[in-house]
Amino acid sequence: MLLGGNVFIDGHDPDAYVAAHVKKGYKAAYCPDWLNTDTDKVACKAFTDALNKNNIVLAEVGIWRNVLSKDSAEAKAAIDYSIRRLTTAEELGARCAVNVIGSWSEESWDGASALNYTQDFFDAAVVAARQVIDAVKPVRTKMTFELMPNAFIDSAEEYMRLLKAIDRPAAGIHLDPTNCIASPRLLYNNAEFFKKEFAILGDAICSIHIKDIDLDNDTFTVHLTERIIGEGAIDYINLLHLIDKLPQDTPVMLEHLATEAEYDKAAENFRSLAKQAGINM
Repeated sequence: MLLGGNVFIDGHDPDAYVAAHVKKGYKAAYCPDWLNTDTDKVACKAFTDALNKNNIVLAEVGIWRNVLSKDSAEAKAAIDYSIRRLTTAEELGARCAVNVIGSWSEESWDGASALNYTQDFFDAAVVAARQVIDAVKPVRTKMTFELMPNAFIDSAEEYMRLLKAIDRPAAGIHLDPTNCIASPRLLYNNAEFFKKEFAILGDAICSIHIKDIDLDNDTFTVHLTERIIGEGAIDYINLLHLIDKLPQDTPVMLEHLATEAEYDKAAENFRSLAKQAGINM
């Protein structure tokens, strides 16, 4: 597995961006939002050269737009942006481009809604995914989707149902194991739950987001809070062994932390847990 995470630098210099990864000991990188192959070929070449020189894998190109927005202009802009970012992923040789599946929430671009679990929503998601993939026809990268409980794609089984419906070889698998946890029962049985998820998704996983999570016991209703790796309830020894069975160049990416110090602590904890698991990184 190849550990990566966000880095904190000023400016848009590709060499400085990659150098920050080298300094942190990261072997995988996110594509910065400011880098697009259709606007700056020179910067993209410098970025790719720097990654290759330092043996750093480009894990993913983020999209993070609601292609299923009820606002038709917003949806079109999101589709267009998705095509641009998937094209960037293809030309840079990223493992994947990743987006949420979309949302019909009226309150949040990626929020939960009862409509997000309907057949109409599923069908609309398939159409949008095909539209993006067919516009690019990627062969070096995959178009992938974030597992999260805010829509139907909240488990490995649902992910595979989506891929079967999309029916495109360029549709791939992005895994965020913790995002699948939406109840105390799953949280406290996460080891067995993850074993099942990995068995279904297999070694076709392109990239992984990693974080920890815990139950907030100060509320009467269920409230799960993200934590720095090693400070929550996820059985990371089990999870690390599952990841270690995947191809050894699989990127595992730290995310959702606010400061450089938090990323440093998460990376330190992750490497320490890997050592405890007997896994060389």
